[in-house]
Amino acid sequence: MTSRTTACLRALVLRAHACSRHHHHHHRTISTSVQGHPPTTTTNIPECYLPANSRPASSHTGPCGRVVSLRSHTCGELRCEHAGVKVALYGWVQYLRQDVFVVLRDHSGLTQVVISRDDNMPTGGIEVLAENLEVLNACRKLPFEIKDFLKKSESLRMRYRYLDLRSSQMQRNLRLRSRLSMRMREYLCNDHDFVDVETPTLFKRTPGGAKEFVVPSREPGRFYSLPQSPQQFKQLLMVAGVDRYFQFARCYRDEGSKPDRQPEFTQVDIEMSFVEQTGVMALVEGLLQYSWPPELGTLSWPFPCITYAEAMRDYGSDKPDTRFHMKLVDISEVFLNTEMEFLKSALSQSEGSIQAICVPGGGTLFKAKDLEALKETARTVFGQELSVVVLRADGSLKSALSKHLSPADTEGLLGKMGARPGDLLLVSACSLHTVRPLLGKLRLQCAGLLEARGVALRDPAEFHFLWVVDFPLFLPKEEDPGALESAHHPFTVRGQHYDLVLNGCEVGGGSIRIHKASEQLHVLKNILKEDDSLLSHLLEALDSGAPPHGGIALGLDRLVSLMVGAPSIRDVIAFPKSFRGHDLMSQAPDYVSEEDLKPYHISVTWPPAEGEGK
Repeated sequence: MTSRTTACLRALVLRAHACSRHHHHHHRTISTSVQGHPPTTTTNIPECYLPANSRPASSHTGPCGRVVSLRSHTCGELRCEHAGVKVALYGWVQYLRQDVFVVLRDHSGLTQVVISRDDNMPTGGIEVLAENLEVLNACRKLPFEIKDFLKKSESLRMRYRYLDLRSSQMQRNLRLRSRLSMRMREYLCNDHDFVDVETPTLFKRTPGGAKEFVVPSREPGRFYSLPQSPQQFKQLLMVAGVDRYFQFARCYRDEGSKPDRQPEFTQVDIEMSFVEQTGVMALVEGLLQYSWPPELGTLSWPFPCITYAEAMRDYGSDKPDTRFHMKLVDISEVFLNTEMEFLKSALSQSEGSIQAICVPGGGTLFKAKDLEALKETARTVFGQELSVVVLRADGSLKSALSKHLSPADTEGLLGKMGARPGDLLLVSACSLHTVRPLLGKLRLQCAGLLEARGVALRDPAEFHFLWVVDFPLFLPKEEDPGALESAHHPFTVRGQHYDLVLNGCEVGGGSIRIHKASEQLHVLKNILKEDDSLLSHLLEALDSGAPPHGGIALGLDRLVSLMVGAPSIRDVIAFPKSFRGHDLMSQAPDYVSEEDLKPYHISVTWPPAEGEGK
């Protein structure tokens, strides 16, 4: 790019009052599509899902023709049928050519003002002749150009988020999210009589669950907590007789530096009285079917449903990606009489098992470094060794195990796995609670390796929803296996927890709640060993004639990111935090002076400088 062109791009936010002129010498069909989207027909599509450039100009006027917007049309809206119409356009200069021809851009697309027609643009069938052109503002030299094909680091994008949001992809993501949210509200409020209720952000610490952010008060030693979910409030609303509640809730979790997580996020929070598990699941399926964008295809329903035990048995995960097969297989019986010590040791322990997965074509496609990477995952993440078996084209095995296998064992193994020449078997032996998650993780790692070798395995345009039900009520704590923690949260009825999974990602979780105070007190005090005084208000409410109730929370950020195929949930949030929880644009979190901390009775104890005290 020349310095002249760069300087020209500094003239931003233009207003052009113009007449559009139709090129009569050139006729063609113009698809009603936002620039960068595939052509979209508008027949029988609800108004809220019409692409911006296919909506009528009346969207710029209010009741009685009163003007809502200074523009008469968006930059992507003009078509051949607008020939002769006087228009007012507002936007940014995308290109300025020969100091005469201007290409104007806004969220909907591009329009040419006094320029030779560019047929590559959706608006290429028209030419705008400017009567008046006014520069409303100018800008400094931008840190990057607003062009989708230019690759920018994520840190640069987040540092200048207000510029990154001008890109057509980010505009599409945010607008799809907005339309989806609106349709969800319509379905819940208009079709099912739900009440949209806002619950407090300043609350108190909740026992169990994720770490919470604390907020100081002016009373010494007393702090608020930012809620990790509105769980208690929505149960209190059921006690209050609201009957059907929802909100697009802001939630907060202090989870530290976890990849693709956000310290603040949005969930579609739903609670209902006098309902069973199947009722909540049916409501959510209807909600997604009603709000699903037509351009993403149709959803088949009811969604498939499997138990937690089946998910762990077949996929080694409680949120399985069912777009591809590659299931876990128990091959313990093949080795019941084995002399191999590590296999005998595994089978002798409680819940010991020998499991394997078959990777179609893996023996041919995977290189030595790929196999070593799989073994390294097993060692570093799970502390286990992994046996690799390659089935050669002649049917023989290439593996350290092969010399210990009799012909009968080999035949039994290959028969059990359904393996063919060129396939790869991954074998692990240890307790079930370790071997299944291990192979479940390797299953996904192998899928990524196959796709890197050109195998089409997981179609991003396919949306496989799945219910996982019948979770255990309690699980051993990771940091203290001798103690228990709630598999979901401490307010769940046994066996009544359900998760919604999309393409291997959990996008929702809910349960039927404990509605009797005595049962809730027993769970908190005797099983989880939690301080029940922290929940005295909830226990009192449940003891006031609480109805049976249940609900679910859908992760809106995660759901939208999967719908648009975004690599990170940060791509569907207007102003996200970095993976460390920082706002790179405003440099939050920031320091607070001692003077400002005094009203909160707080002082900062700084960690010792590196090397101090040595």
